[in-house]
Amino acid sequence: MTQILDRLIDLLQKPFHSSVLIFAVILFIILLAPILLRSLKIPGIIGLILSGLIIGPHGLGWIEKNAAVDLFSTIGLLYIMFLAGLELDLKEFKANKNKSLVFGLYTFIVPMALGFPVCRYLIGLDLNASLLVGSMFSTHTLVTYPIVSRMGISRHEAVAVTVGGTMLTDTAVLVLFAVIVGSVKGLINLHFWINFAISVLLFLMVVFLLIPLLTSWFLKKLEGEKRSHFIFVLSMVFFAAFLSEVAGLEPIIGAFAAGIALNRFVPRTSSLMNRLEFVGNAIFIPFFLISVGMLINLKVIGNGSAAWIIAGTLTVVAIIGKYLAAVMTSITFKFPSTWRRLIFGMSSSHAAATLAVIMVGFKMGIVDENVLNGTIVLILVTCLVASFITENAAKKILIEEDESKEHSIMPQHEQKILVPISNPNTMERLIDLAIAIKFPKNRFPIVSLSVVDDDHKASTKLIEAKKMLEKAIIHAAAIDQKVEIVTTIDQKVTAGIKRVAKEIFASEIILGFALRNQFSEMLFGNNVKYIVENTEQAIWVASIQSNLNRYKKIVVICPKFADHEFGFQNWLSRVLRMGKTLDLSCLFLSTLQTYEQIIDFTRQQRSSVRISHTEFTEWEEFQNLGQLLSHSDLIIIPLPRSGGVSYKLSQESIPRLMSKHFESFSFILVYTSTADDTSEMMFSHDFDNTIIEKGMTLIKKRSKWFSGLFRQHAAPSRD
Repeated sequence: MTQILDRLIDLLQKPFHSSVLIFAVILFIILLAPILLRSLKIPGIIGLILSGLIIGPHGLGWIEKNAAVDLFSTIGLLYIMFLAGLELDLKEFKANKNKSLVFGLYTFIVPMALGFPVCRYLIGLDLNASLLVGSMFSTHTLVTYPIVSRMGISRHEAVAVTVGGTMLTDTAVLVLFAVIVGSVKGLINLHFWINFAISVLLFLMVVFLLIPLLTSWFLKKLEGEKRSHFIFVLSMVFFAAFLSEVAGLEPIIGAFAAGIALNRFVPRTSSLMNRLEFVGNAIFIPFFLISVGMLINLKVIGNGSAAWIIAGTLTVVAIIGKYLAAVMTSITFKFPSTWRRLIFGMSSSHAAATLAVIMVGFKMGIVDENVLNGTIVLILVTCLVASFITENAAKKILIEEDESKEHSIMPQHEQKILVPISNPNTMERLIDLAIAIKFPKNRFPIVSLSVVDDDHKASTKLIEAKKMLEKAIIHAAAIDQKVEIVTTIDQKVTAGIKRVAKEIFASEIILGFALRNQFSEMLFGNNVKYIVENTEQAIWVASIQSNLNRYKKIVVICPKFADHEFGFQNWLSRVLRMGKTLDLSCLFLSTLQTYEQIIDFTRQQRSSVRISHTEFTEWEEFQNLGQLLSHSDLIIIPLPRSGGVSYKLSQESIPRLMSKHFESFSFILVYTSTADDTSEMMFSHDFDNTIIEKGMTLIKKRSKWFSGLFRQHAAPSRD
């Protein structure tokens, strides 16, 4: 017993030397700090920072800053910047690049213009020290980014502008910092600038040209290796961070650039994104926030009035400078007040970049200990202020968005998506498609169905089917989605699908598309045709060749008068949802009249998906569309059911044409719903206009035959 106590006392000697104990303490803090402070209405980020202050070398002294802590802290900071680039809405970012540039200039120039004279004439620092500290005011770290990510507004315009401006101002500060250090060392000359420009250019070429090519090749070759995808992406992130360091920039620039380069390969609803966010938000980012708290030394304020004055002055100048930059940005672009507060909250926290600048300046003798200690206090205060403001502003933006959605023209009906599965090889892609068209507020899980024939082997088949469907649960769980599995017995598979669709009140049914010899006889000869003719739900028949994250745009081929059909708004809302989920633009091939209705609906729904149009009216020459399509396109064709105003007999051959001429393309045939109350009633139940259509087609064929016959008889007379 004595030996155990001695051993325990030895392990609990401060600072802790047991790596197991250190990691356990940090995990308990990550677990408990946000939970305990949530009841006090205090953001979890503040709890982590304050916990770091308490257990750090300037608090209880349990954990000291060492190589292991620095490593995890660096990974956490890089992870924040990587996720910021990965979750960035690139279309929104491109659309707002000028706004990001303006905000970047404001948040760089205003704090520096305010801070330089204060440091030079009020505090009394020399020229180099004033430039260094003035530039420090212009930096900020996205410490509060996890808040906007957790609340689901990481793709908001204000967030995109702030993140873009962050990269611009931090890059400008770090370049200025390199110039100041080089000036102190006497290294600034033409050779320095040439080397710097070449190294940065090479860095950008590798990150934005080579890494996307490697990623595309790797994800294609090892499509089923989910664990390898995760490791590969992280490898690219830290490789880019290292290249950034080699180029003379900070690693955070490389991590952010890697996030942008990998953005289109990692959709928000993919299992890969779920794993990346989970690991970062659960371990590395909280570790970084705790390490920020470990830097803070409140004892320095007791070192005399000079420490108080400098710490207070630096903190006030830092907050005012960032606030003025946010105000000027909101005035320039007429942003609402909640956007201004969000921009200010996200850009007002100083941490890693600020500390890096001041620490190097302190080691080189450019600034003294009072400035260093004042900067540490500044980090604590600005992180606390930023956390409160960001969380408050993010909540108000969420409330405003919810209120605006409530006034949307078309209410979103409840979705109950049924995915019948018979082929385990296509299961994941069908589930991914269901997730891509599923609206985020839909409370119903996706239903995965397997129907087995009622014969003497039915019991065995049911067990095998259940095991297969359990894989769908695992796949969806990796994306934080729920799947409910149903196995049933019926005389026919199609009858079972129809029955279950009725029982669960399904809104849409997603089926796999069989190609080649299986296609004409087995699928569209019987199964799908039966389901289309005997159900009212929208039927999505999908032939998807690879993961959904590999496509570059959605191409929708609309028949004439598609906008007058039942289910028009239904399938269009799903397509726009898919475009938003996969971050893809939509190209519509349709008549001008249909496209005008598409534009109106897109505006009504306030969709951010970028749409474009190519006029298409010659439905009879459908097979010639290959020249307009690419293998990187996801083709969607909404087809009316028999009796619809846009229905034509020639459309019956679309599945055959797709299997014959577009076999290597990825496409989805959408048989529109016949129970959409939001569309105009253009679907007749009084008579079947297919009879007239068939009659007209027969007349045309007979006319061609007669005209050909007359030409044959008339030919000799022309000689």
